[in-house]
Amino acid sequence: MAKIPSPCTHCGAAVASILSPHSLSFAFASSSFVSRSVRIGSSMIIRAVREWQEYDEAVKKKDLARAIRFLKQASIEQDDSSEEFLKPVNGELGILGSGRDWEILDTCLNADDMRLVGSAYSFLKDRGMLPSFGKFRNIVLEGPREVTPTVLKSSTGLDVSKFSPKKWGLSGSSSFVLVALLAGTSFLLNQGIDIRPNLTAVLGLAMLDAIFLGGSCLALISSYWPPYKRRILVHEAGHLLVAYLMGCPVRGVILDPIIAMQMGIQGQAGTQFWDENLQNELAEGRVSGVAFDRYCMVLFAGIAAEALVYGEAQGGENDENLFRSICVLLDPPLSTPQMSNQARWSVLQAYNLLKWHKDAHLAAVKALEDNCGLGVVIRRIEEVISMKR
Repeated sequence: MAKIPSPCTHCGAAVASILSPHSLSFAFASSSFVSRSVRIGSSMIIRAVREWQEYDEAVKKKDLARAIRFLKQASIEQDDSSEEFLKPVNGELGILGSGRDWEILDTCLNADDMRLVGSAYSFLKDRGMLPSFGKFRNIVLEGPREVTPTVLKSSTGLDVSKFSPKKWGLSGSSSFVLVALLAGTSFLLNQGIDIRPNLTAVLGLAMLDAIFLGGSCLALISSYWPPYKRRILVHEAGHLLVAYLMGCPVRGVILDPIIAMQMGIQGQAGTQFWDENLQNELAEGRVSGVAFDRYCMVLFAGIAAEALVYGEAQGGENDENLFRSICVLLDPPLSTPQMSNQARWSVLQAYNLLKWHKDAHLAAVKALEDNCGLGVVIRRIEEVISMKR
């Protein structure tokens, strides 16, 4: 019969083993190692926070060149780091992938060198944060080139006149405002109240505003009317989204008419984008068909966005003027029928692209409405598109 060891003996051996001097020294050493690791980790976090304050300052001062230099250096250091809290999360730099990278896009508006703007987008795309940027740049090679008014209507359900910018007072709600104004004036005159001198003064001021300020004062007043402001947001978000999907870096969206005037933008608002290929070709005195097509798609995207959301476009007169001006630079220049076909083709391509990404367009409109920076707008676009995959 096997002898069963005494429980007390085994317990005593266990207790003696645990309380041995060698075990105690190991326990103290382990505790010391953990404490030292915590101190090292804490100091690295503090140092990282201080370093990122430099980036915050660059973003605050809209110093794009400085912000890009910092992010590139940070990407090298954090990719090589053994500390988990410093490693990029989903391609995002910062502490635990805090997403600070996106803020670099907010500095683009003040950049004079558009190549720096392109570098900012290239950096984020290389980090895997802009998977949709330039995803559809080859769309200009697809589809029929001949787009008649009948083809446009069959493809969109809208008559070609719905894609034409409207003069104020001749369409939409502005026509009702004009009728109400004329009716009110007639009523007051019948009541013996002569307001013609006042109207003359108002019209004179409006004319001076149009000549010297590009209509920015009237646009500023109109922008406080919610339906009108919303339509501007829809229009500019169309430019932004199509430019982004076509791989044209967006410098910024200007919604303040006064700032737009100061930046030399014709109209009440504007979206500034850049096409490197087009710029290089213009510098050489030529424009290829592919670069011209891409430019025209972005140019007519605002009109297409209004038509998609409201069933007709009202804004976009300045977009058409820009289109005509660049048509002159082509060799040979486009004839009037060719210009009309190019405009219909461009607006159809932009309309379809926006229709495929309708949710992303609405997300961009909402972000602009909330006065979000460009980085937040682009991020929301990417989030919506990723959900649809």
